[in-house]
Amino acid sequence: MHAPFDTLIQNGTVLDGTGASPVSADIGIRDDRIVFVGRLVGPCTARRAVDATGFCVAPGFIDAHSHSDAFLLVEPDAPSKVSQGVTTEMVGQCGASAAPVFKTGRLPSDWAALTYPSLQHGSSRNAATGPTWSTVADYRKLFDQVQPAVNVVLLAGHNTLRGSVMGYAPRAATRDEVAAMQRHLEQALDEGCSGLSTGLIYQPGKYAQGDEVQALLQTVQAHKGFYATHMRSEGDHLLEAIDEVLALGRNTGIRIQISHLKTSGERNWHKLEEAIFRIKKARDEGVMVHADRYPYVAGATDLDIVLPEWAATGGRDAVLERLNDPSLAARMAAELDAGRSPEVWSGVMLGGTQHPDLQALRGRTITDVAQSCGMTPGEAIVWILRLDGLRTGGFFFGMSEANLRTIYRQPWVMVGSDASIRSPNGPLSMDHPHPRAYGTFPRFLRLTQDENLMPLSESIRRITSLPAGAFGLKGRGRIATDFYADLVLFDPSRIKDQATFANPHVFSTGILQVWVNGRCCYDHGRLTGERGGCVLKSTW
Repeated sequence: MHAPFDTLIQNGTVLDGTGASPVSADIGIRDDRIVFVGRLVGPCTARRAVDATGFCVAPGFIDAHSHSDAFLLVEPDAPSKVSQGVTTEMVGQCGASAAPVFKTGRLPSDWAALTYPSLQHGSSRNAATGPTWSTVADYRKLFDQVQPAVNVVLLAGHNTLRGSVMGYAPRAATRDEVAAMQRHLEQALDEGCSGLSTGLIYQPGKYAQGDEVQALLQTVQAHKGFYATHMRSEGDHLLEAIDEVLALGRNTGIRIQISHLKTSGERNWHKLEEAIFRIKKARDEGVMVHADRYPYVAGATDLDIVLPEWAATGGRDAVLERLNDPSLAARMAAELDAGRSPEVWSGVMLGGTQHPDLQALRGRTITDVAQSCGMTPGEAIVWILRLDGLRTGGFFFGMSEANLRTIYRQPWVMVGSDASIRSPNGPLSMDHPHPRAYGTFPRFLRLTQDENLMPLSESIRRITSLPAGAFGLKGRGRIATDFYADLVLFDPSRIKDQATFANPHVFSTGILQVWVNGRCCYDHGRLTGERGGCVLKSTW
């Protein structure tokens, strides 16, 4: 007789995460580990038995690019992620991390506006608007205190780090400032970060010179960490940006993750073949580089990314001051109108907003908003940003469906939502997110199966063992004895994203049950309240 299991999943079609063909098997879980995989013979007992007949069992899905680090402290059940099968998130991306943040450093405006729990001392329970932590160590204590449902791997964000050390001035860092960033980065790595992320298209990271980034990566490499980058360009200068990233890999030997690989703008779609060629060549030379991508052709970021360079420098307060200056606001609007054709604005849609007067405009294009308000597109953008205090999100349609499929055919490309967690209820239900927040992984599985892009076993490998290996997550990403019990039970015939740009707060269908470290956190559309997530550290 087998020793008793906490959970026994019987008669499921097991996709073990390696890309191997599926097999029918039983899975036994005890505590936080898988302790049996195979066909049970003879009597056994389990506190909970799950009949998986007709369904698939896979390792928990790993979101290779997520922005949930701060939001998990507010909504630890992680509804939008566990409902699509995600059990681990790689957070602190695009240069923006929850920690470390100190002195002049600032969190993104949507994070900073929320109320967070404070570290408990004795029986006290306090909360505050904005971050109640500074170091990675304090963030981890708070994470453990609220006990989120999902695992996270922490990256230190270069923009947050740079802003904390030297503010948001549009200039290169001095040697002393780079050394200070290295010291704080080393502390973050010692306290649990697994690497560094950059957002070289955003303030203030865009002002970093190559030697600044390389110096930081040398610190990361000394700690055996990895590097994730939102490159300097994903459009007009895509190839130059890829060359910069690959050169950093060759110079430092660091592991690289190219974030949300894409070719933005129709005039750049033809560059994908050359981009892939250069990445493949570097991989053949021994550069350890992977990429991730979300299964949509619209990206999402802050709407103020469209502002002219002179208008966007100096941080939030400086930009707001310019927006409130009538002559400077008129100059911004004129440059926005002159710099882009009218057709471009029909491909930009309003996402999340904060001001109540803008709520009805969510999900509408800039062209539509401008026409209905009797403004030019540039005037409408300036009005929206000023009224919303620079807290407006935007959806940017400018990618190729054909290129999306070509990118997913590359065996070194995994899946990242590029989204924070959201919830249909509570404080994270109030904005208007990109549908990828709820639908990325079911959409990827549906796309790859409906269009025969790859076998289901390969689709599962891309979101399990591939990222687990790339990010050094020992004991994750596979169904095997002694591995951690991060598991997803799903119905392959019903798995489908339901969130849309008009109605984003909708769970996907087909995800039946989700376990994180042996705890069932999602059960047939219901959040169970069982939360077993922890901070993971990359190891190689």
